Amino acid sequence: MGPDPSRKGEAGFDTWKGPSASQTGAANAWSVISADVERDLVFIPTTSPSPDYYGGERLGKNLYASSIVAIRASTGKVVWSFQTVHHDLWDYDNAAQPLLFPFTLNGKTVPAVAVGTKMGFVFILNRETGVPLLPVEERRVPKSTVPGEEAFPTQPFPTTLPALGLQKVEAWGITPADKAIAQTRIAGLQYNGMYTPPSLQGSLMTPGNVGGIHWGGMCYDPGSGLLITNVNRMAAVIRLVEREKLAESVKNDQELLRAETGMQSGTPYVLKRSYLFTRDERGIQMQTPPPWGTLAAINLRKGTLEWEVPLGYMMDISKYPQAKQWGSLNFGGAITTAGGLVFVAASLDGHLRAFKTQDGSLQWEVPLPAGGQATPMTYQLNGQQYVVIAAGGHGKLGTKLGDYLVAYRLP
Repeated sequence: MGPDPSRKGEAGFDTWKGPSASQTGAANAWSVISADVERDLVFIPTTSPSPDYYGGERLGKNLYASSIVAIRASTGKVVWSFQTVHHDLWDYDNAAQPLLFPFTLNGKTVPAVAVGTKMGFVFILNRETGVPLLPVEERRVPKSTVPGEEAFPTQPFPTTLPALGLQKVEAWGITPADKAIAQTRIAGLQYNGMYTPPSLQGSLMTPGNVGGIHWGGMCYDPGSGLLITNVNRMAAVIRLVEREKLAESVKNDQELLRAETGMQSGTPYVLKRSYLFTRDERGIQMQTPPPWGTLAAINLRKGTLEWEVPLGYMMDISKYPQAKQWGSLNFGGAITTAGGLVFVAASLDGHLRAFKTQDGSLQWEVPLPAGGQATPMTYQLNGQQYVVIAAGGHGKLGTKLGDYLVAYRLP
């Protein structure tokens, strides 16, 4: 079996420091595992360690958490690993299935694995060795201000591919009053750019823990060399509260009271998590500029963003027609077809859509009987091609719930 970093003498042991480090949980795989049968390899996307937002009990780099781990299928032994986030404090787990595809580099085709992350970064690795096929550099990131915490001083950044998702914060509102509220809220939070650690004051996190690229993952069109994915553009608000002061802290703070709570048992701090948006009779409005959800294509041959278009909408377009250009929070992936189309649902408005692979132009859309927070699939039967999607809705997003499997025949 592979190394157990909680055991002394095993690989990675010295990257977990502190009296409770050996009892830290998570760093598991909740997403989909990819397999290369020909090479006897499986590729496991691992999560952040627990607790997600305070690492004082697990100081160090924390191998093999927040990593892609390649394992020999026949023996279970680790062949290589690549860590996408060191000492994860942001719930930046690898939520998407690793994408296996042939990558052409300097005229030579190399077996590759593409890793799409919540940070909006895409890492392209050699499938056999884990070595990056496109450059990655360690860059300095902000320090933590929380007593007992030591944020890792650097994080890996791909240098040639564009970063997707919300990479910086700017206040926005439908009206001047809405924008002023957003400005006030942002001004009261810590923000030093990407990888700003959680704080007692409250920190902004861009992209948020729903991406960037989320569990819907990416798809690849071999004809055009385009890597295509849907993207969320939403900032999270992360605050740590001293455990003994929790009741006092939420007593007179309605926003803090309503925020998600993570008890982070065994640590001095309770997590309070919310997001940089408002919800009222108009619907959900982010407090950062639209688009809030997109479909994007990266040209891997050029290392550039080929196109990016809004995906769906979150407001009543009969009252706010411009909302069609504002995009939507989305969960569920996209697929490409040899016919030059990308199919994706995922958005809050409950439509399945087809976009042209070449330029991202919308070709077709149809309402689903329930929310389409799933990845479509395509198949052939009796010489006809079909696209099918599970439409079941999403309780937390508030999309329509149901129990449908819907198929469409392509012309």
